[in-house]
Amino acid sequence: MRVLLPMPGNEAMAAGLAARSSAELGLLETRRFPDQESYVRIASDVRGKVVDIVCSLARPDEQFLSLVFAARTARELGATAVNLVAPYLAYMRQDKRFQEGEAISSIHFANLLSQMFDNLVTVDPHLHRRNDLGEIFSIPTRVKHAATLLAEWIKINVERPLVIGPDSESEQWVSAVAQYAGAPYVVLSKQRSGDRQVKITVPSLDQWKDRRPVLIDDIVSSGRTMIEAAGELSSRGLAKPYCLAVHALFADNSYAQLTSLSDRVITTDTVPHPSNAVSVVELIASSVAA
Repeated sequence: MRVLLPMPGNEAMAAGLAARSSAELGLLETRRFPDQESYVRIASDVRGKVVDIVCSLARPDEQFLSLVFAARTARELGATAVNLVAPYLAYMRQDKRFQEGEAISSIHFANLLSQMFDNLVTVDPHLHRRNDLGEIFSIPTRVKHAATLLAEWIKINVERPLVIGPDSESEQWVSAVAQYAGAPYVVLSKQRSGDRQVKITVPSLDQWKDRRPVLIDDIVSSGRTMIEAAGELSSRGLAKPYCLAVHALFADNSYAQLTSLSDRVITTDTVPHPSNAVSVVELIASSVAA
């Protein structure tokens, strides 16, 4: 028997997973004391059961201690295993020491999660110089990919699409979406000079003037890559692009800026956001089947 325990904000995802499996939907109570310390209570019977804690890790610093307390408490209450279902997995970006003294946070975060959980399920982790999560996690990991889901949305909603990746790192992922969608693709060039400073270079797109541009990335955080790319495409006389991403972080007012430059912004529900239009519930459900 399995029990799904949703962390705050993950109730819809957990309910969807429970509806598509034989897992029980449990109840996890959390709140803040006046001094901002975290209160956690598991209000479901977990003794002798596998516990899957559902927690999309956007804004991880705000919820990490509550996640730790929930995992540890589940074990104390007799759970036979405690797994993490994290549709979005944080702290994957800093995967090397760029300057002397920097923390390689992806390794440290992976170590902490590996100490707390028996298994991890996630969707399209933001890997750069790593090929596999197994390089930094010591527990079994299962990675689900949303490329086919985004491609299906394109096939249904966009006539004559041109799939566009914002930088060279996106090419392998973007080419897969384009193949599934039966569309051509091109890749732009990006130079980053800071967390919010990027420069996009667009190759000649004259042969694609009759196509509707579809910008795709795995994650939108500061939004600068998508915003700059969308602006460059419009300056070349192309139609406003559709902007698709897996993970909708959208710091500051980046969502409003991107919306003004695009025909529509579409994301999956790995991170709850108004732009969510593609669900990954079916994708993840097989991993929590009893």
